[in-house]
Amino acid sequence: MKKLMLSLVLLIIGVSFSLHAQNNNYQIKGFVVDTAYSAKLANSSISVLNAKDSTLVNFGFAAENGSFNIDRLSPGQFILLVTYPGYADYVENFKLDSTHREKDFEKLSLTLIANLLQGVIIKGKATAIKIKGDTTEFNASSYVIQPNSKVEDLLKQLPGIQIDKDGKITAQGQTVNKVLVDGEEFFGDDPTLVTKNIRGDMVDKVQVYDKKSDQATFTGIDDGQKSKTINIKLKEDKKQGYFGKVDAGLGTEKNYEGQAMFNLFKGKKKFSAYGTLGNTGKTGLGWQDNSKYGTSGNMEFTDDGGMMFYFDGDGGLDSFDGRYDGQGIPLVRSGGAHYDAKWNTDKESINANYKIGSMNVDGTKNVLSQNNLPGNVIKNNSDESFNNYAFRQKGDVKYEIKLDTLSSLKVSAEATFKNSEKNSSYIGSSRRENDVLLNESNRSLDNKSDEKLFKATVFWNRKFKKKGRSISVNLTENISNSESNGFLKSTNKFYDDQGILLPDSTKIIDQYKTNRSKTNVFNSNITYSEPISAYFSALFNYGLGINNSLQDRKSFNPSAPGQYTILDSVYSNRYKLDQLSNQFGLIFNYNKDKTIINFGSKVTAVQFNQLDEYTNGSLHRNFINWSPQASYQYKFSQQKSLRFNYNGNTSQPRIDQIQPVSVNTDPLNITMGNPNLKPSFTNRFNLSYNSYKVLSSTYLWVNGSYGFTMNPIVSNVTTDSAGKSTYQSINLTSKNSSDFYFYANLDNKIKSIDLSFGFYVNANGNTSYNYSNTELNKTKSYTYSGGINVSKYKEKKYSFYLNMGPNYNTSESSLQKNLNNNGWGFNGNSSFTVFLPFKMELGSDGNYEFKGKTESFNENFSRFTWNASITKKFFKEENLRLSFSGKDLLNQNTGFNRSAYGNMITQTNYTTIKRYFLCSLIWDFNKMGGGKTQK
Repeated sequence: MKKLMLSLVLLIIGVSFSLHAQNNNYQIKGFVVDTAYSAKLANSSISVLNAKDSTLVNFGFAAENGSFNIDRLSPGQFILLVTYPGYADYVENFKLDSTHREKDFEKLSLTLIANLLQGVIIKGKATAIKIKGDTTEFNASSYVIQPNSKVEDLLKQLPGIQIDKDGKITAQGQTVNKVLVDGEEFFGDDPTLVTKNIRGDMVDKVQVYDKKSDQATFTGIDDGQKSKTINIKLKEDKKQGYFGKVDAGLGTEKNYEGQAMFNLFKGKKKFSAYGTLGNTGKTGLGWQDNSKYGTSGNMEFTDDGGMMFYFDGDGGLDSFDGRYDGQGIPLVRSGGAHYDAKWNTDKESINANYKIGSMNVDGTKNVLSQNNLPGNVIKNNSDESFNNYAFRQKGDVKYEIKLDTLSSLKVSAEATFKNSEKNSSYIGSSRRENDVLLNESNRSLDNKSDEKLFKATVFWNRKFKKKGRSISVNLTENISNSESNGFLKSTNKFYDDQGILLPDSTKIIDQYKTNRSKTNVFNSNITYSEPISAYFSALFNYGLGINNSLQDRKSFNPSAPGQYTILDSVYSNRYKLDQLSNQFGLIFNYNKDKTIINFGSKVTAVQFNQLDEYTNGSLHRNFINWSPQASYQYKFSQQKSLRFNYNGNTSQPRIDQIQPVSVNTDPLNITMGNPNLKPSFTNRFNLSYNSYKVLSSTYLWVNGSYGFTMNPIVSNVTTDSAGKSTYQSINLTSKNSSDFYFYANLDNKIKSIDLSFGFYVNANGNTSYNYSNTELNKTKSYTYSGGINVSKYKEKKYSFYLNMGPNYNTSESSLQKNLNNNGWGFNGNSSFTVFLPFKMELGSDGNYEFKGKTESFNENFSRFTWNASITKKFFKEENLRLSFSGKDLLNQNTGFNRSAYGNMITQTNYTTIKRYFLCSLIWDFNKMGGGKTQK
């Protein structure tokens, strides 16, 4: 299979380069001047369009002397479009063939619009691509848009943008995390709610840029926090009306799915609503659907440099976070509504979202693990069956107002309510290296939890008349309340070195547990920027943080069957936590020409107090955290830059590492505290380079990082002869832990055959330490991978995508060098769509995964999941579709995973969705811009 796929790719590449070599010697040239004064119009926009459909073929700018030269053209009929601000467009048809490989336009004279004679109209085509600073803008009208196609179909045609089968978007080599509509968020941060539901024919412009943080946007001082963003600008006449989609499917194996979405646009007001239902693994409408259901009950607020509070919110029992990761069979019901509007000449705006959803997940899981100890190995085998449920509601609203020309105010709030249930049962055993039984365990966990989260933020900023001088205030309040209760039942048996049950070794736990936690965190930050010179400025900030938290945990033993009234003080506690932090920062910024330099530091003074109200035990710590930072950026051009940055960070030990809450959920693994822990300090270096040529759709993205931690906090594990492990965190002063990451992606479009071809390399890993039975263990975990990707999109005809490559994983423990988890692997993804006669469409996609056997796991794993569908479109508008699809046609979808951490190597097999067939009916409807409703 691998040889066949590789041969096909090599054949495609060979043909592509052969054709490319034969067709890249066609070109045009000339120079652009002003009609009246013969002034040379430098930087005039030169576009070559296909005469048949006006799609963009190539693009360039006139040089300082007004001359231009566009090469790498193919034979055919074309349109030359020349534009310059304030001048009428120049349009001319021309032809290139074997006898006319070069076209010299000589002098092209443009006329000022103000000098045009009345009644004379020069017709021109809007420029397909414009570059405005850091923003690349595409004119949607220059591309083919199919009936009822979505924004996703438009994006696939744009240079430098790729979309995989799940809807994940990559632009200029970087993942797109936000897709805005007219500059506003649409259902929060799920890009595919826009790309899979907004109609392509409604789009006027597509803008791609790196979105800066609110603070950097306001002050103009680059803080390095950027996210690749796409903004969809709608046509003015498409902002009136409604549109939507209804999709219902019924399949074999009792599978079904359905979804509906309705959108109502009225000028600067938008309202949308959606709903989904199904058990096919779809948890919503997009590839980032997890955010709709999962919400962390762990209140971790460390932005102020303080200690990390970790409240598990489940009373020492496992809880279900409401996320589906492919393990088990899910049943999902979800819905949501969105509203945004602007008024008062766009000085005021509001953006609101509401989401609701429930999820049931049932399944089984088998875990094989290998615990590498000094001189011996313990092999563990555990089987789990689980039934989980979560119900979640979340609402958020954001209001912005421009108070005047120099100041603005943003107020936002969000609230989340979540209920969950988890029911799990485990049967496990551990064996010695010679396969003699060491221990057996049988336990069940049942837990119900109720969580309420609230967050409010106020951000005010003001600019002064002096350029670069500004002040801002940011206030944030986080409130969390969690209550849970459940049962823990476990039986553990221990055996001697002959595998014989030891007398009086059976340990039974039967407890009812309750937990209540509250957290109230207030953070404030005042930032002031002051220009020292035209190129040099300073950024001052002060932040105050207040954290008040409470955790009340109780465990009860039975006084009679089914009656739990005896308090177990060992596993019960009531903690009060108070923390006060003051943060000061000074950052300098140098910005001149193509160079941006930032350097400075933040320092945080923290006062921490903890009280155990059951024992009256207390813990007090006062400490200082340093956070130095520096960055250098050089912009060779708007589309090419090099960036280096350094960050240092002091990490305080967590509360559960210093004084842990006693937990007996797993009696074979016990945790102890260490009040003598010291902070660690991490140094991290990042280097990135990007180069993007929008016209040739060629981009290079290179990103790498290296970090090392001094005085790291590591785990000290003692495992006794019965297989019981006791964990304690300690500082390692003799070694530094480290990690690295490197990624490079080069992609190019072979224009002669309109084929995108690229390759990538990726490497990441870490070196960590831990103590096992007093011996220092060094673990190396590295992953190396690479591959190629080939894609092509031909309007109304076909599209295909192929990505594949090998990988090599290493996982070595110094305690057991011969029992490593080193091995080769291979991954491949492919998909294609073909448009057939009679409004039919054939599509298919596949994924191949291979993991070779290792010293720890002596078996190969391979899996090929193949999906296919055929769709028939009805009516002139093609707005009704009937689709038949098959998922996992070869029935090979097996839940499988391997991982390594510390001296533990783990392999997991789990229940997952397998082969089924589905029949779906999809109806698109719209009445936009005064048009008639499609029926």
